[in-house]
Amino acid sequence: MFAVSKNPESTRSRNLPILKLLLPVPREIELRESRVLVDLDAVPVRPTSSPLEKEGYRIEIGKEATTIEADDGAGAFYARATLAQLARATAASDPESAGDAKSGRFAELPTGTITDWPDFKTRAVMLDVSRTKVPTLPTLFSLIDLLSSWKINHFELYIEHTFEFPGHDDVWRDASPYSRADIEELDAYCAERYVELSANLNTLGHMERWLVHPRYANLGIARGMVMTPWGMMRPASTLDPANPGSLALVRELISTHASCFESPRVHLGLDEPWELPGERHMEWATWAKTLRALPEMEGRTMLAWGDFPAQYPGLLDEIATETGITICEWGYEAGHPFAERAGRLSESGLDHWLCPGTSSWISILGRTSNAVANCQEAARAGIGSSASGVMVTDWGDFGHLQFPAVSEPGFAAFAAASWCEAANANLDTTKLAPLLDVHGFDDSSARLARGVMDLGDAHMAAECNFLNLATIVLNLYFPQLPVGSGLTTGLDTTRLNNVSSIVESARDAISTARPRRPDGAAVIEEMRAAADLVVLLCDDGVARLKGDGHLSSIPAGHRLSLAKRLADLIEQRRDLWSARNRPGGMEESLAWLEHLKSCYESGVTDPNWSGPFVSCI
Repeated sequence: MFAVSKNPESTRSRNLPILKLLLPVPREIELRESRVLVDLDAVPVRPTSSPLEKEGYRIEIGKEATTIEADDGAGAFYARATLAQLARATAASDPESAGDAKSGRFAELPTGTITDWPDFKTRAVMLDVSRTKVPTLPTLFSLIDLLSSWKINHFELYIEHTFEFPGHDDVWRDASPYSRADIEELDAYCAERYVELSANLNTLGHMERWLVHPRYANLGIARGMVMTPWGMMRPASTLDPANPGSLALVRELISTHASCFESPRVHLGLDEPWELPGERHMEWATWAKTLRALPEMEGRTMLAWGDFPAQYPGLLDEIATETGITICEWGYEAGHPFAERAGRLSESGLDHWLCPGTSSWISILGRTSNAVANCQEAARAGIGSSASGVMVTDWGDFGHLQFPAVSEPGFAAFAAASWCEAANANLDTTKLAPLLDVHGFDDSSARLARGVMDLGDAHMAAECNFLNLATIVLNLYFPQLPVGSGLTTGLDTTRLNNVSSIVESARDAISTARPRRPDGAAVIEEMRAAADLVVLLCDDGVARLKGDGHLSSIPAGHRLSLAKRLADLIEQRRDLWSARNRPGGMEESLAWLEHLKSCYESGVTDPNWSGPFVSCI
């Protein structure tokens, strides 16, 4: 389950400048002014002298010797990660006397003791690799290195169609999917860093990449195009649980995919079954129990999203007697009722995780403050309900147009809150920036993280916000929508100019950063490109507001200049894509931008536009 700090009110230290530069801040820490030179590669590990929770460790940094106490490999790994962080933090706070921390070998560290263990058994990250972007293995390896250094111990790749399911190449042929060998290589890489890689695939909703093909269309509750609650068309996406063919397909997918992983956990989704009518809602529970009982799931734990049971609480009663089910309650806005939902799950007796998000998707630049608060609230509620785990999600809705660094503040905030909520309770964006610069970007200028996070909060200057997205970029995704009304009611020229000013200032600060991590130069180029795109969208909005709010009211000359600027940004993104991602999905991702460019060129918008995947059906 989870462990509560013996001293939840505070974390002790006599060296606060260094303490503030640890991610996450350890549960119990006392550092002294005296320093000692430590060979980080030679610190011995021995069994604990007094009991510690699983994955816990104790570090003693003394004048005579530095030692680690841990009873499992993960605890020793996290102890070494903390020593490495302490070396970097010491170097950042006192460069002249810190020793050669960057070499990873010798460092001059403050003497003292650290005793630490996690609140949650599982601290997970889920990465969307199905909404156009399929990261290369080296990209994933780098991410795992970063996350494990922050004590994340579980990782999932969100799979819809981006895996080489044998015999189903018509679904994944153009997606540059992962092979069995890819997954096994990543699994081994994760295991070496005490990260559990587990299977994740949808088995009810979000099956549109399958149902769009004639071969599978009869398995859906609906066929072809359906209307969304918000008035736009989308392809049918929900398997019919009453169709025997649906179960046959799902059994095959589970058998093929789950067998690639050492982990006994399999995330089967079951979220957002939009076409399942209310009068059939009990079929969700029947389907969940059917999947749980499959021979392919024997010896495995089934994870399922909690949105449908939250909508129909009676479903929890139907599955409460099932063993081996973990419900993942997700909510991506600060203020989401995590405590209330978790309380219901706890009362039902079901194992459960709470799942915030990085707030990066449908935003271009992110929503930093929302992500930080969302992660902290999830961890706090999880402790209150005895949740066994927490998982932060990073989605790629609508073309996955955000760059990776946009998600890193959310990952970092989650890592801190999920390890020890009490010791990291006061973390905010101001305190998070230096942590990211030291333990994320390795930026000696201390400008990159602050710039990334300022970009992520620029949308707040619009004073016109909506759930799960940044309204300042809606004119990119849906050019047919007017600016200043509907979802963007209240957006005016002054507010858009304020956003542009913040974005340009942050972009200029990022340009002067000096990150030393291998992809540092790429991060700067990517974030500058993201900033330039949002400035263009603000200029678009200002031009629309001078007319009637619609794109067609922008004078032709201005529209063509916007098209030219956007064309350059599209080519820049095309060049940047291959550095981190496989080729499949690139054209679909860029099609969102190409569509806007064509609207600028013609002055005409399609009232039924819902994205490139929909338009090609």
